[in-house]
Amino acid sequence: MINTLSFQIHGGGDHGGGPAEGLGDLLSFFDNISILGSGELISLLMPGIASLENIHPLLVHFPIALLSVFFAIDLIGSLANKPQWRSVASVFLYLGTIAALFTVLAGHVAADTVPHAGNVHEIMEKHEDLGMAILSLSTALSAWRLKHKGLFQGYVNVVFLTLSALLCVLIALGADLGGLMVYQYGVAVKAVPVLESAHDHHHEVEHQQAELPIVEPNQESKSAEPQTAEPQATEHHHEHKHSHQDGHAGHDHSH
Repeated sequence: MINTLSFQIHGGGDHGGGPAEGLGDLLSFFDNISILGSGELISLLMPGIASLENIHPLLVHFPIALLSVFFAIDLIGSLANKPQWRSVASVFLYLGTIAALFTVLAGHVAADTVPHAGNVHEIMEKHEDLGMAILSLSTALSAWRLKHKGLFQGYVNVVFLTLSALLCVLIALGADLGGLMVYQYGVAVKAVPVLESAHDHHHEVEHQQAELPIVEPNQESKSAEPQTAEPQATEHHHEHKHSHQDGHAGHDHSH
């Protein structure tokens, strides 16, 4: 029993390393990262964030998610007459407004540091204007919500929900322009090197396909028919006997 327990703890055979080896690998991992600097540690744990030129792409998802969830919960709570739901929606509105503030600040920094062509500059300015509009509208809705403690009734509630829906429309338009700059024009996107081996292999396949003979259907049918062997030239042997005066035997010459 002791041997079996030791086998299960330390591993071996088909069971792999076991918990003991896993614990050893974990301790070795912490020992390795303890000697790394802060920059190397971030590159090791989060290589995607470490490769960013600015943090705007990292922050932009938070206001989009928080403010969208705010509108969905607030609309459902209003239609279902659930004050508790609207209180939860208020929290998402406040958090989304704070996230929008940091996102807009990071966006202004990114616009001044990220190189871009002239045809992208106009799109970037519209994207910035939409960001400022989102921040301004979410701040106004938050202040209005705090003043009235989220208790909207009648037409006031209709106006508030209409402005909240407009906020979501602005978020969608801003996100669309942001995606256009990244995926269409490659703003702040590093070029990916093309593997030479894959490139050569692609052309090699193309050349091989180009060298293949093109066989027409008529030629295939002709090649399938049995071919009759042509009559080969028969060899003719002629014997010539020459007699010599010195008495030697005659020689045969075959041609």
